[in-house]
Amino acid sequence: MANEASTKTESVALDNDRKEMFKKSEHIAFYRRHKQKPGVHYCVSLESLALTEKGASLEVFEIKSQVHLLLQVRVCRESAIRVTIDEIHPVKMRYRVPDVLIEEPVYEQLRVERKGEGSVTLSWGLGQHQVRIQGTPFSLDVLCAKEVITTLNPNSRMLFETLQDPPRHDSTLNQEDPSGLWQERFGQFVDVKANGPSSVGMDFCLHGFNHVYGIPEHADRLRLKDTSGGEPYRLYNLDVFGYRTDSRLGLYGAVPLLLAHKPDRTLGLFWLNASETLVDVHYHPKDNEEDVAAPVKRSRAPIQTDVHWISESGVIDCFILAGPTPSQVLSQYAQLTGYQAFPPLWSLGYHQCRWNYEDEADVKSVDAGFDQHAIPYDVIWLDIEHTDGKRYFTWDSERFPSPVALQQHLARRKRKMVVISDPHIKVDPDWPLYCEARDGDHFVKVKDGGVYTGSCWPGDSNYLDFSCPQTRSWYARCYSLNKYKGSTDSLFVWNDMNEPSVFYGPEQTMPKSVVHRGGWEHRDLHNLYGFYQHMATVDGLMTRAGGTERPFVLTRSFFAGSQRLGAVWTGDTEATWDHLKCCIPMLLSLSLAAIAFCGADVGGFAGDPDPELLVRWYQAGALQPFFRGHADKRTKRREPWLFGEAVTARIRSAVQRRYCLLPYWYTLFHQAHTAALPPMRPLWLEFPGEQSAFSVDHEYIIGNALLACPVTAPGVKEVMVFLPGIEELWYDIDSAQAFSGDRNLAHPVTLDTVPVFQRGGTVVPRREGAGSCSADYQKLPLCLTVALDAKGCAEGMLYEDDGHSFHYRDRKTFSSHRFLMTPGSLACSRLSEDDTFVSGSSVQSVVVLGMRRKPSAVTAHTSGIQVPLTFRYREDQHLLALGGLDLGMGRDWEIRMQ
Repeated sequence: MANEASTKTESVALDNDRKEMFKKSEHIAFYRRHKQKPGVHYCVSLESLALTEKGASLEVFEIKSQVHLLLQVRVCRESAIRVTIDEIHPVKMRYRVPDVLIEEPVYEQLRVERKGEGSVTLSWGLGQHQVRIQGTPFSLDVLCAKEVITTLNPNSRMLFETLQDPPRHDSTLNQEDPSGLWQERFGQFVDVKANGPSSVGMDFCLHGFNHVYGIPEHADRLRLKDTSGGEPYRLYNLDVFGYRTDSRLGLYGAVPLLLAHKPDRTLGLFWLNASETLVDVHYHPKDNEEDVAAPVKRSRAPIQTDVHWISESGVIDCFILAGPTPSQVLSQYAQLTGYQAFPPLWSLGYHQCRWNYEDEADVKSVDAGFDQHAIPYDVIWLDIEHTDGKRYFTWDSERFPSPVALQQHLARRKRKMVVISDPHIKVDPDWPLYCEARDGDHFVKVKDGGVYTGSCWPGDSNYLDFSCPQTRSWYARCYSLNKYKGSTDSLFVWNDMNEPSVFYGPEQTMPKSVVHRGGWEHRDLHNLYGFYQHMATVDGLMTRAGGTERPFVLTRSFFAGSQRLGAVWTGDTEATWDHLKCCIPMLLSLSLAAIAFCGADVGGFAGDPDPELLVRWYQAGALQPFFRGHADKRTKRREPWLFGEAVTARIRSAVQRRYCLLPYWYTLFHQAHTAALPPMRPLWLEFPGEQSAFSVDHEYIIGNALLACPVTAPGVKEVMVFLPGIEELWYDIDSAQAFSGDRNLAHPVTLDTVPVFQRGGTVVPRREGAGSCSADYQKLPLCLTVALDAKGCAEGMLYEDDGHSFHYRDRKTFSSHRFLMTPGSLACSRLSEDDTFVSGSSVQSVVVLGMRRKPSAVTAHTSGIQVPLTFRYREDQHLLALGGLDLGMGRDWEIRMQ
C-alpha cells in the first residue's frame, strides 16, 4: 500500500507529465472507424411503419450485412422530437442512460401527413412541425412551417456497430487488433472489450445556422470552432490538472447538449449517451475566426453546420429541441433533465477554501481575519487533510479534535463549513466504513468478479459503485449525524476527484473494462459516475435534514441533469491571465447547458497570482454565479489581507458589491429554478436577433439587466465593451453616464473598477450597508436602481423567502414583487395572492437613472396614505435620488413624480 508521502510526491510528478496522459483522436479506435467508414448504407422499410399512442416505429436495415435495427420517432410535448435507434435482437441489452431524464416524457399522438414511394411524413398537433423519413438511403428531416430545420443522416455517416459474442478461445484477443475491435492499446494500458465493437454515430445538418454552442466542458471559446483538420470536441470526464486553454480535450464534466442559433431561431440537439463521445463541427461556408462576428457574406452555398456525434457504446438516443426561441429551447431541455436546484441564499455569498487549512486554530484565525478586515464571507472549506489518513467521514484527531465545536463556533457567526468527500475508499480492513462498503458489495469490480483497486490520495483504494441504487442509499446514510461523527447540520459537502480520478490508471481514470452492478462495463456509463456521486450526496444531506432544508453540494464531475443537484466549478485552473480570460466562455457554455450554478477558483488553483491578477479575479468572480477562492497547498497563502491594504481594499470592495447584489442574484436563481433562464447569459440570449453579439464571449449579461465585462489582461487602462441593442440605453453603474446601444465603447478602467452597465428599462434591487455574511445583509434596507429606457419606463422583480428551506415549495412561503416604472410613477405590487411569506425588507432609497427633468414634487402612496418625499436631482447626470422612504415590502406602494 502506497504511503501518503509517496502518493503526494508521485502526484506532483503526474502534474508535470499530463500531456502524454491523454488521448488524441488518432488514439481512439471507434472514432477512427467512423471517420474511415466504408460503404455502410442504411435504409428504412417504410412498410414496417407502426403508429402507437406514443409515436412511430420503423425497421432500419443495412444493405450488405442485413443487420436490422429499430427506429423510433416520438414527440414530447413542448416540441422536443426524440429519435432512438437500437438493435432489434442484440446478443445482450445495450446500455440506455437511466436517471438523467426526470421522468419518461409524455408523448404526442403522431399521424401520417403524407406517404409517397420513397418517404413518409408524420405530423402532430396543429401540424406546424413535421418529421419526414426518407427510405433509401435513410435520412430524417425535421420541418417547421414546411422549412427543414435539421436533417439526421444527411451524408449517410450513421454507423451502428452491433454487439457480438466473444470469439472462441479468445483467439482474436491474443492477436494484434489494429482496428481496435476487441482490444486497443494506449501506452502501457490494454483495453479488452467484452462484446467487441459497440459504437454508434449520427451526423446532423443544421440548416441556416453558422453559430453553435454548448457541449461543455472544454477550455475553449463560447462559439464552437470548426474541427476540420483538427481535434474533435471530446466528451470524456477526466482529471486534467492545469489544463491548457484553447483546447477541445474533455475536462471534468460532459453535457452532450449543443445549441444552434440564428436571428430567427434557436435549435437544440441533446445526445443522450454516457459513454466516451466525440463531436465534429463543420461550418459551411467556412469562416475565419476573426470574422465570425461580422454579418455573413453573401454566398451561393447554403449556410449550414454539420455536426457528427460518435459514441463508444450505448444506443442512438437524441432529442431535437425545436425552440424556436432561446428561452423555449432552454425550457424544453429543463423539462427533460430538470431545472437548476434552488440554492440556499448563503451559498451565493463568498466561499473561502484552500488545500488545506491546517487545523482548528488556522480555521478560526482565517474566520476572524475576514471580520478584522471587514470582508464578508459565508463559508470556509476543508480539503483532504482534515481527515484521518484520507478516510472520508473522519477527522484528524490532532488537527481537528473538536469538529462539532468548530462548526458551532462558525454557526454562531452565521457561517457554514464545507468538507471534501471523494469517491475512493481507502483499503483498510481496520476501518469500519471500508468493511461496511466491502461487505455490502458497494465497490466496482473487475471482469473476474474481484473488487477493483486503484490508487488515489489514500494510496490503494476501492471505488464505490454509485450507479447502483443500493450503494447510493448506503452512501446517503453515511451523512446522518449519528453516523458521520463530528458533523452538524451546518456542514455541507464537496465531491472532488469523481470523474473518477485514478492515479496511474488509463488517462488517470478507471479502466473501461471495470464492471458495475448489472454487468455494465464502465465504458457504458463513464460520464455518469460523478453525476451519481453528486446525486447520492445530495440525497444524504436531504435525508439528514428530514427533507426540509436545501442542500449544498459542489461537484467537479457532472453530466446532463447535474443542474438539479447543485453547483459545479471549472476545476484545477492556473493562476494565469489566460485562465482568467478562459473562465468566462467556459462558464457561459455551462450556463447554456443548464449548469447555471457555476464558477471558477478565484485566483487560479495552481500557482501564485500577482496582486493585480488576484484583484482582477476577485472582481470577475464577484460577478459570476458561484464565488469561491481556492488554492493548491503548494502555493503561497493568499487570504485577501496578505497583499497590503491597497489590495485588501480592492478585494473588499468587490466582495461587498457581490453581497449588496444578493437580492438580485437570488431572484435570478429563482428564475433559473422555475423558468430555466441562467443568471449568467451570453449576449445573444438576451439579443437573439443581433448577429454582432453572437460570438461575444469576453462579456456577458447577469439576468437581463447588468452587462459585465471583467478585465482579463494586465496593465489595462481601457477596455473595449460591446453594448448591444440598437434601441437600448446602457448606464455605467459607477458614473450613471448613459450610452446608446449597438456600439463598441472604449471604456477607461483603473485597478479599482470593472465595467458594469445597467440596461435601460430595468430595475435592480440591492442591499444598502455592510455586514459580515449573507444573514447580516438580509437585515439591511433595499435600494432600487431604476434605469429608464428611451420611453421613460423600467421593470424589475424581487423574490424573497426564508433563504434556506423548501417551505417556498410546500407551504408557499415566499413573496414575489414587481417593480414597474412608467413616466411619472414607480409602483411595487405583489405578483401572487397565494404566497404567505412576510417580508421584513423595506425600500429605503430609490435611484432613477436617465431622468430627463427635475420633478416638482415626489410623493409616496401606500394603504391610502400620501406622504411627501424629499429628493435630490443631479441635472448633469440626469439622476434622481430618493432617500428615507421606509416602504415595506409587505404591501403594495407607489411613488409619484410630478
